[in-house]
Amino acid sequence: MITIGDAAIAALSTANPDEKIRISRLYSEEWFDGKLTHDFPSFPPERPARPEKPPLLMPRYMPRRTNIVALLHAIAHIEFNAIDLAWDIVARFGKDMPREFTDDWVRVADDEARHFNMICNRLRSYDTTYGDFPAHDGLWQSAMDTAHDLKARLALVPLVLEARGLDVTPSIISKLYKAQDKESAKTLQIIYDEEIAHVHAGQKWFNTLCLIQEIEPKSCFQNLVRQYFKGQIKPPFNTEARQKAGFDEGFYLPLMANSK
Repeated sequence: MITIGDAAIAALSTANPDEKIRISRLYSEEWFDGKLTHDFPSFPPERPARPEKPPLLMPRYMPRRTNIVALLHAIAHIEFNAIDLAWDIVARFGKDMPREFTDDWVRVADDEARHFNMICNRLRSYDTTYGDFPAHDGLWQSAMDTAHDLKARLALVPLVLEARGLDVTPSIISKLYKAQDKESAKTLQIIYDEEIAHVHAGQKWFNTLCLIQEIEPKSCFQNLVRQYFKGQIKPPFNTEARQKAGFDEGFYLPLMANSK
């Protein structure tokens, strides 16, 4: 019987985007149907497999996004990485966590695979496919920097990077409506609504770990972000969406660039 650890590593080891979607959704279904055991016999690779395209550039060398297609491609790249980020947290940290932890992050992996497929469908409506534009590798660098520490991973990925997605997505949806691309706007609205649950999962497990380790969560979060996050925490914040995710502003407001 295949294990959930094996399934996670299989997804991470799959470079082809369509196949990554297929097996992510398949293994998610099989996990919740009770067909996979809660075991982790192997350790995940440092980096997931990647297709030949898109070429991965340093963020500072990325060309400016000048049209809707380039914007959608950038979102597709984020969702593609998000699939692997979810599977990596399962494979790397699931062994030492309750089964409910695996449930949450397998569910996230399934969501991200579906989100990636939805954006790829929108790209196809413009006669474009994922890989037609360059992309940056900054997202996976955050995973590598926090591979040794689950609290740091939760702080950076769901609670900084995905929470930032909640901040900026409403304006992107508005931009898509203004560009008369209603279908892409509706697609992004679905993704936005579901990403709130992903931030919530990050917040829940970060707080759980702090409780177990008898650590004050807000100061712990702030210390980890200062240590590992290379960007800036800056407004505007979507406080309504963050609050829905259980992410209190007391965690992130002290990290603003002009905070003392």
